[in-house]
Amino acid sequence: MAAPDRDDVVGVLHRIAFLMERKQESTYRSRAYRAAGDTLRGLDDDAWRGHVRDGRWQELPGIGDRTAGVVTTVLAGEEPRVLADLEAELAERNRAATPAGQALRDRLRGDLHAHTDESDGGAPLADMALAAVEIGHEYQAITDHSPRLTVANGLSPARLRAQLERIDRLNTALAASAPRPFRVLSGIEVDVLDDGALDQEPELLRRLDVVVASVHSKLRMEREAMTRRMVAAVRQPWTDVLGHCTGQRVLGRPRPPSDFDPDAVFAACAEAQVAVEVNSRPDRQDPPDELLALAVEAGCLFTVDSDAHAPGQLDWLVDGCDRLAAHGVEPDRVVTTWPVERLLEWTGRHG
Repeated sequence: MAAPDRDDVVGVLHRIAFLMERKQESTYRSRAYRAAGDTLRGLDDDAWRGHVRDGRWQELPGIGDRTAGVVTTVLAGEEPRVLADLEAELAERNRAATPAGQALRDRLRGDLHAHTDESDGGAPLADMALAAVEIGHEYQAITDHSPRLTVANGLSPARLRAQLERIDRLNTALAASAPRPFRVLSGIEVDVLDDGALDQEPELLRRLDVVVASVHSKLRMEREAMTRRMVAAVRQPWTDVLGHCTGQRVLGRPRPPSDFDPDAVFAACAEAQVAVEVNSRPDRQDPPDELLALAVEAGCLFTVDSDAHAPGQLDWLVDGCDRLAAHGVEPDRVVTTWPVERLLEWTGRHG
């Protein structure tokens, strides 16, 4: 067996960061491990060999006692305790998945809702894409926030146009280097305005591969007004996905669900072929089960999304799959089980 090399060390540091992100541990801790891996990856060969000889890892920027300990342990051919503990926790969580939920998870080809550090995410575009490749996906939509959501550093039209150029360049690079076919889809999580209009220029919405429309403001709006607002958003010509429809939070700082007529909203989704998002964030679990049952009965399409704000969070999808599978939904009603060609034909249905 070959001795561990730099790629092994970087891989372990990034794996620890990924698992911490998945677990929603401190962002400071996960970034420390990811940054340490990036530092080592950026060394030239002579500098790497020099540090292997002398072991003075803490002299490098971004490497502290804990990350240096991981480096030393991996180079000694051993598994760091922090990685072993995180892998054991993940295995235990995966055993909790239902067979039907895991079967649906195995059918998923991608994810239509994720953020980068260009809005309120914690990692660059390329890191999010490479993490999606690593977990076996065929596509990943990047859906940073729209301008009105200033608290999340929403993208102005100019910033979104610049991001579209970066996505094009990244797709070109991935086509040449990814181990399997993979595509980054251009997208947006666009804010639903008070009257149901979408918070971005129509010309830009027309260009995007995926548009997720979400309510982020005035969540306590009166029921009839909220219903009109959501139905209008679903009927906007560029809406593909209705994101986290109730806006609830069940962990951290809990927030009750918005009040609206689900029969009217889900009927509009079914009529317009807009997918209802099953948001897999542990702190959201949106829509709640009683509304999910109504969306199933209404004949809606669905997408199981991570709403990831860090690479490790892209792997949250089994939780949403468990919830959707419990309602007996056939995989073909879940648009993220579709190959990318069929998915883009669906999102391009408006012409």
